[in-house]
Amino acid sequence: MHDLAPLARFDGLVAADLRDVTSDPAALESSGFWAVVADFEGDLVCARFGDVRRAPVPDPVSGAWRGPAVADWSSSLDRAAYTAGVRRIREHIAAGEVYQANLCRVLSAPLPDPAAADADALTSWLARGNPAPYAGTVRLPTHGVEVATASPELFLRRTGRTVESGPIKGTGRTADDLLEKDRAENVMIVDLVRNDLGRVCATGSVTVPELCVVESHPGLVHLVSTVRGELAEGVGWPELLAGTFPPGSVTGAPKSSALRIIGALETAPRGPYCGGIGWVDADRGAGELAVGIRTFWIDRSAPGGPALRFGTGAGITWGSDPEREWAETELKASRLLAVASGVCRTSE
Repeated sequence: MHDLAPLARFDGLVAADLRDVTSDPAALESSGFWAVVADFEGDLVCARFGDVRRAPVPDPVSGAWRGPAVADWSSSLDRAAYTAGVRRIREHIAAGEVYQANLCRVLSAPLPDPAAADADALTSWLARGNPAPYAGTVRLPTHGVEVATASPELFLRRTGRTVESGPIKGTGRTADDLLEKDRAENVMIVDLVRNDLGRVCATGSVTVPELCVVESHPGLVHLVSTVRGELAEGVGWPELLAGTFPPGSVTGAPKSSALRIIGALETAPRGPYCGGIGWVDADRGAGELAVGIRTFWIDRSAPGGPALRFGTGAGITWGSDPEREWAETELKASRLLAVASGVCRTSE
């Protein structure tokens, strides 16, 4: 049995002293500080901690994290399968079934030293090599949750009755790489997120304060928008999650059609990748969940032995070029895999 103590780390806080674990989202309306991990497939883990304190991410300790070699990673979809999937999605678009679908692949590598593998130690390296606004750890070994995320994307932020989402769509090495296709992709998903929040927010309260803002992150840039609304009377976390999950930026539009297409083309479950990862402070009526991108998770029940997993993908529209979309998934993964493997240790 892996005996690392349960822990969560987000937003300058570290939480210990595990009190309760549940899959019921209604618990997030009760009391206490909760760490939340929602798999893309819908499994939800909410863990309430009794000891929450301010603490920075510790500096990496030499030898505390031993990751796989860069060459050890394999993909659920190889280049040929992925580019064929892009072409298939374009056929669905031509048939009028969908406007956009996010095609993803899951990368896996065996852990060199499973007994010593600690997601929080990996978080320390990610904080140095790929800092991100929604980075964090959820470590619940006995519940099968060991996640280290360097997510740059806000899924849901709740402050009282105000809720906000920050969908990312459009990626390039620099701002000059962004195409009109990237902006169109972002606007499509903003409309989807507006619709999702409109299900649970007061009529007329949903707005878009920012549209297609260029944000810089280590090694790449994104187009980011902000969608905001006021929750309707009687709506809490259960209704908010039911109305918006899975995140629109990692599914497509219309969401129901995109999910059907994703299910037919992808060959591995996404797990916490593309799900929701973060925290809820029920006492303050606040919370912040990231979209689970740029996210590693430890799978100790993998058929070939304990493995480290990581997901990468791209939004496919009619304007997508299959080889360019493959290259985008490589760009999103390359720096993070280097950090996890020990090749890249500092941000630039």
